[in-house]
Amino acid sequence: MDIPKTHPRYESLLLREKITDCLKEGIISETGIAAHGRGEAFDYFLGEKTTREADKAIKAAAELLCKAKNPVVSVNGNIACLVPKEVVELSEIVPLKIEINLFYRTYEREIKIKKRLEKYGARNILGVGNNANESIPGLDSLRGKVSREGIFSSDVVIVPLEDGDRALALKKMGKRVIAIDLNPLSRTSLCSDITIVDNVIRAMPKLIEEIKKFKEKRIEENLEFENRENLKKSIKIMKKNLSNWEVKFSQR
Repeated sequence: MDIPKTHPRYESLLLREKITDCLKEGIISETGIAAHGRGEAFDYFLGEKTTREADKAIKAAAELLCKAKNPVVSVNGNIACLVPKEVVELSEIVPLKIEINLFYRTYEREIKIKKRLEKYGARNILGVGNNANESIPGLDSLRGKVSREGIFSSDVVIVPLEDGDRALALKKMGKRVIAIDLNPLSRTSLCSDITIVDNVIRAMPKLIEEIKKFKEKRIEENLEFENRENLKKSIKIMKKNLSNWEVKFSQR
């Protein structure tokens, strides 16, 4: 579809087209479209921009990743579809491991996602086929299958997009969890150590930049970050935006 750049929802429509194409290619599942739509709705409430609270969370996440011993980024179909380049760049600058982890897991999908990531320069991708050789305790879904050298032995895991059951299970294993989730009320957001309430297409490039800045400083920092408080402020921003829109509508 040829989308004119003058369309007021140009960027949003481009993302929808990308999601649709990845569905046809078997990168994402049909439920991935629903997840994208849900996130887009919360992005409306957020104002479709990176907030001050999201910036604080991004800085805290950058510090945590740089200090981690075995950090891993978990990749599902939507992440492989929307930000494959950023995932690869993140893996190189931290550095960290890339692991494919799916709820609707099939070997065919794993291979397709692996090839998409490799197209952008990814190497040594974990979680494919027999490499998912461990199980997260207490997690019965196929998402519980993880790599021994990746998520299972990690100390910090980035969980982009909503993933409540596994995020909670990872916390019970003693791991630090960084979430990127537009829904501040999700189980993922609430149980994570750091939740970046932002669109992943905005958050990932900013996270990469903050990691670069942190490494350039070459000093030990200890940024204070309280996830629940940050989530409360993000919710207040959404409430304020909704109230402002309500006032505008009533004045028409």
